[in-house]
Amino acid sequence: MTEDSSSLTATILEIQRLSTEDGPGIRTTIFFKGCPLRCTWCQNPESISTGPQLHWEETACIGCGTCIDTCPEKALSRGNEGIIIDRRTCTHCSLCSEECPSAAMKMSGKIWGLEGLIAEALKDRAYFEKSGGITLSGGEPTMQAPAAAALLRGLRREGIHTALDTSGQCTPDTLDALLPCVDLVLYDIKEIDPDRHRRFTGVSNKKILENLAHLCRYRETHEIPTDLWVRTPIIPGATASEENMRGIGRFMASLPDGAVSRWELCSFNNLCSDKYRRLGTDWPFKDTPLLEREYMESLAGCAAESGVNPEIVRWSGPTKMEEQRE
Repeated sequence: MTEDSSSLTATILEIQRLSTEDGPGIRTTIFFKGCPLRCTWCQNPESISTGPQLHWEETACIGCGTCIDTCPEKALSRGNEGIIIDRRTCTHCSLCSEECPSAAMKMSGKIWGLEGLIAEALKDRAYFEKSGGITLSGGEPTMQAPAAAALLRGLRREGIHTALDTSGQCTPDTLDALLPCVDLVLYDIKEIDPDRHRRFTGVSNKKILENLAHLCRYRETHEIPTDLWVRTPIIPGATASEENMRGIGRFMASLPDGAVSRWELCSFNNLCSDKYRRLGTDWPFKDTPLLEREYMESLAGCAAESGVNPEIVRWSGPTKMEEQRE
């Protein structure tokens, strides 16, 4: 590691081991803190904020009140359903989480030095070295581009397969800095209509689509072997429509032949409902059921007929089976 990069730090939400959903094979996924999007269906709401966040886990709490007594800002109190966090006065000092005897009070977000982060990720090398690798996800890794680039370079020197999971909401220069050390890009295209994209994520998709085209050009001019997968979250009442599948497919068909090797449609799940509750945030999709398998298959069929190579279209994730509806 160079002298300059040795002083870099990264704010990491979580290091998830033995993942099979963030690229090929068995992977260790490093989730970066901070995201420029505000997707209404976000599965990792604790990753959106750039700073640490406090949350309370009901199942671990023993009701001792240590956290309340410890808090210097008096931001914690006891309510009918457990510990209440006044997020207007909480300073995220972490004293309550350090003193909590049952680890019910937790801080999401830890600052890592690059050497320590690489060493931690490589602990799982025996699992992923032959058939997987390490994926940078989030949040949005490009928001911490210098640290992400240094991390990728360090992993590349170790001979590790690397993947970058990105929304593409960044500058082209940021992508250029990361791509030389990335074996696979997992690129999100959520909604093709710019107004609907802004409505559901808080930003237009203009930069995202432009950056995908830029990424394809960069690969060609620099002759790097980076593979490209496009992923689309299939969200009921939002992205889950034939019109969206056709629109995304038409855009992808305008890219150079063979630029995208996989288009994965990721079905909605509501397993993150508890995360929103712990953060004291209401989630509009908390009562939304899984999509029916037949509908997911019809959307995949629509995507396959949209103008892309039909062989690249896949879908994954949970669905509601026929027997579940009876």
